[in-house]
Amino acid sequence: MISRRTVVKALGLAGAAAVSPARSENQAIHRRPIPSSGETIPVIGLGTSRTFNVEPNSERMAPLLAVVETFFEQGGTLIDSSPMYGRAEAVSGELVARARQADGVFAATKVWTDGAAAGVEQMDRSFRLMGVDVMDLMQIHNLRDWRAHMKTLRAWKESGKIRYIGITTSRASQYEAFAAVMRSEPLDFVQLNYSMGEREAEEVLLPLAADKGISTLINRPYMRGVLFSRVKDKPIPGWAGEIGVNSWGQFFLKFILAHPAVTCIIPATSKVHHMRDNMAGGYGAIPDPGLRRRMLAYVNA
Repeated sequence: MISRRTVVKALGLAGAAAVSPARSENQAIHRRPIPSSGETIPVIGLGTSRTFNVEPNSERMAPLLAVVETFFEQGGTLIDSSPMYGRAEAVSGELVARARQADGVFAATKVWTDGAAAGVEQMDRSFRLMGVDVMDLMQIHNLRDWRAHMKTLRAWKESGKIRYIGITTSRASQYEAFAAVMRSEPLDFVQLNYSMGEREAEEVLLPLAADKGISTLINRPYMRGVLFSRVKDKPIPGWAGEIGVNSWGQFFLKFILAHPAVTCIIPATSKVHHMRDNMAGGYGAIPDPGLRRRMLAYVNA
């Protein structure tokens, strides 16, 4: 598979300065509201799947600390994790503490087990690992035993132990069941896969989220690198400069942000220059519908 790094080098854009557009000091990252509360969050967050599954005291922590510090410096707040991601929750908590940004983080994780009692035990552990007294967002991962966990999440939200509740998926095969839960449960967030190469969510899930007033977190924005393989022989079109795009990563992110039902995208990375590039996708102009269609046609040509 052609990696993001390979595509960037081929374009002669290696390095943070080359892949991040210039912006004035008073320019801020776009923020979008959480409909259930009116609170706003930055449109680019940080995922931790695979990238943060490292030994907490290993040499691999240093570059990840630089990633987290860059994320906060560029205006990010939402960090999303899960017990499914190995050591990612513990690493996230440790990195946020080292970055001294505990008060500025929007902590999100998931419950991923069977049975209400096991869910309570797992979620309590997530609080400890991520170093929070109140979890901003607790999600039911891939709908696993969602009926049992939803009762706990409702009670914990009512008591103030968590602020928002949600469900997640990353595969279209779950969409029918996922939509049924969206219709029946009072959710604050849904997390789902959506990108230029995986657009099935446009059919039901994204319109339903907009109709129900549910915030959306978008995972797999690059399809784990597959999208970079698809454009390995294509130059970035000159007209992409109209919206401040000068890398394929920014191109893919801005396409997603142009969908009105999208709240926040959560790409994962372990590299600072990719972190800067991801965050740059949250600044500047957002494509209008016409430009969005043009972007899609160019990539698929």
